[in-house]
Amino acid sequence: MRRGSGSGPARWLQVLSPFLLPLFHGALPDQIRYSIPEELARNSMVGSLAKDLGLGIQDLPTRKLRVSAEKDYFTVNPDSGDLLVSGRIDREQVCGKQPVCVLEFDIVAEQPLNIFHVAVTLQDVNDNAPLFKQSEVDLNIGESTRPGKAFPLDPALDLDAGSNSLQKYYLTDNEYFEVTEKETPDGRKYPELILKRFLDREEQNFHQLVLTAVDGGDPPRIGTAQIRIQVTDVNDNPPVFSQDVYRVTLREGVPPGFPVLQVTATDQDEGVNAEITYSFHNVDEQAERSFHLDKRTGEITTKDNLDFETAKSYTLNVEAKDPGDLASHCSIQVDILDENDCAPEVIVTSVFTPLPEDSPPGTVIALIKTRDRDSGENGDVHCHVLGNEAFILKSSSKNYYKLVTNKALDREEIPEHNVTIEATDRGRPRLASKVTITLHISDVNDNAPVFHQASYLVHVAENNPPGASIAQVSASDPDLGPNGLVSYSILASDLEPESLWAYVSVNAQSGVVHAQRAFDHEQLRSFQLTLQARDQGSPPLSANVSMRVLVGDRNDNAPRVLYPALEPDGSALFDMVPRAAEPGYLVTKVVAVDADSGHNAWLSYHVLQASDPGLFSLGLRTGEVRTARALGDRDAARQRLLVGVRDGGQPPLSATATLHLIFADSLQEALPDLREDPQPPDPQAELQFYLVVALALISVLFLLAVILAVALRLRQSSSPSATGCLGSVLGSKSRPVLPPNYSEGTLPYAYNLCVPGDQLKPEFNFLTSVGDCPATQDILNKDGSSALLASILTPSVEADEKTFKEQAPPNTD
Repeated sequence: MRRGSGSGPARWLQVLSPFLLPLFHGALPDQIRYSIPEELARNSMVGSLAKDLGLGIQDLPTRKLRVSAEKDYFTVNPDSGDLLVSGRIDREQVCGKQPVCVLEFDIVAEQPLNIFHVAVTLQDVNDNAPLFKQSEVDLNIGESTRPGKAFPLDPALDLDAGSNSLQKYYLTDNEYFEVTEKETPDGRKYPELILKRFLDREEQNFHQLVLTAVDGGDPPRIGTAQIRIQVTDVNDNPPVFSQDVYRVTLREGVPPGFPVLQVTATDQDEGVNAEITYSFHNVDEQAERSFHLDKRTGEITTKDNLDFETAKSYTLNVEAKDPGDLASHCSIQVDILDENDCAPEVIVTSVFTPLPEDSPPGTVIALIKTRDRDSGENGDVHCHVLGNEAFILKSSSKNYYKLVTNKALDREEIPEHNVTIEATDRGRPRLASKVTITLHISDVNDNAPVFHQASYLVHVAENNPPGASIAQVSASDPDLGPNGLVSYSILASDLEPESLWAYVSVNAQSGVVHAQRAFDHEQLRSFQLTLQARDQGSPPLSANVSMRVLVGDRNDNAPRVLYPALEPDGSALFDMVPRAAEPGYLVTKVVAVDADSGHNAWLSYHVLQASDPGLFSLGLRTGEVRTARALGDRDAARQRLLVGVRDGGQPPLSATATLHLIFADSLQEALPDLREDPQPPDPQAELQFYLVVALALISVLFLLAVILAVALRLRQSSSPSATGCLGSVLGSKSRPVLPPNYSEGTLPYAYNLCVPGDQLKPEFNFLTSVGDCPATQDILNKDGSSALLASILTPSVEADEKTFKEQAPPNTD
């Protein structure tokens, strides 16, 4: 089964590995053992590890066998699964003089995670010859020494072990000495020179022998030392120690110079022969580096710091010698007590990172190994996780722990965990060490986009330009990459589906909402949108938000008068008021509406012009026209009111309505007034009357002057055509031609100004009838004044309305 990328069977296998490991553990051997000779060449095969573990070649890429060891002695071939030697292995360097040298390490396999214990025994090779510390040994032996006297000699050192170590000592043939082998309490062999017969200084005062040390290798290796013996005079009492064996207990960590023991030897001789010197005898190099012996006093002190983890005990052999080379020996056994001076070690063998954030609790993250060089409780290690409840340690096997998840992880909350693991021993005082594992959490699309607002309320003024931005929605997604990339769309609306895209659109990347057209408050005051934010994960996640768009009103509609119904010229037909109407009598009501809303539709009513300003009152807000006072005798029966309706916009827009009011008690009484000129009377009726009379008199005088001038001219002229035009005026009996817009109550008079066709110097113009010659028509009112004069003297309604509209702001329509 191949390893996946955080999902599928591989991930489940990783999760289940803590539970499957005990099931398979019983089927595998407790320890796989191999045996190899030392000094093998690099990449030499130790054994078929994969085969011994029951793994096939096809399983190797997935299981990923590797060596978990502190020293890189071995490696695993990834293709064949064989255990190979990764470098030179010197048994003497690894195990020293230990009779059995075993390298123990662990093999780690993944998917599922398993730990296999392997032990490789290193077989000794006879690669070291015995070696004496001194190649030449000088002895002084008195001639009185009795046969059988033993003289201990320094042993030869052979770093090999077993049969390849030192086996036998040989001495060159002679008649005085022979060599025997002795053992120290710790099992070391050393030679002793035995005197076979008395020496005679006078016969031979010097002897030279060769001591040979032979090991058990094939072929054997040898080492030699020269022994030079000087026969001296009689010194028959050797020094004697107070006891043969001393035992001393020291704690590790004592400082250099710390007193260990003082040995004492006595000599029954006198004088110079009783002077004793002390020295180490048959002591290994490590002991000599650790202890110092005062040759005069026999006091032993520490020379260097003692380390229980390096050596648990020392055997010191001390020799006391007098000047006659008579000596005796004692043994000192120094036991080292362990102190809790080594902190536990935490070794991380495997880390699985990054870890998907949706990994379930119990997922294996790392494999931890602990080690403490101390012994007993000082080396009993407990491991735990500091300050992070998301992870716990589970004991896998001896000194091995699995770091597993304790709860669900959330990358958006903590994207990276620094897991600190502390190992503490049970010594006094307790020692501890820590290691920190950085664990990266990989992203999973587990967060839907979140809008920054619960809902959006957008105000847009009407008549906005098409394509303008009216709002922007924004949503955030804490996921990474495509999982956090958000796009926007319109999901639903209360507008018709076919017209939605004609009103608004949203930019998928930025979330900016654009108006596709200009909004009209009078047609659409508000609408609802449902926007969606969607990420690009697999599967994608989304969130919705509502947006209400309120179309604000602008003052783009002028008021419109609904009542009274107006004629095309903006005036009402008439309203009849009883002559006996009391003040406050409701005459009529101007009703107007404005398509705008709010302040823009707040209408006010104003009197712009009135025949009698004090006769009527107008409600500012209601538009009600009421009598302000009772009707008087001098008040005209017909009244005219010009009402302006203005909205509250900025700038304001307005409309006008002209009201005709007739004071009468019945319709029959009001009919005569209706037959008159429907044109409203001049507010300054009296003044106008006098002006019209004066104008009529002037016109009559002017006509008489013209007639007189024409008559005089005709008299002087002999041309018969000179009187043609005048005659048509004077003699015509045809009816005057009325204009097409003539109405009841109007008596038009038409005058044509004619010039004789054969007059060379037309110094005069003549007034003729309409039917005699084409000329400009001047239609006079019933009082005989011309229309031109009436337009000059009579203030018109149109002028009043024009003045009102110039004061009011222009209509945007």
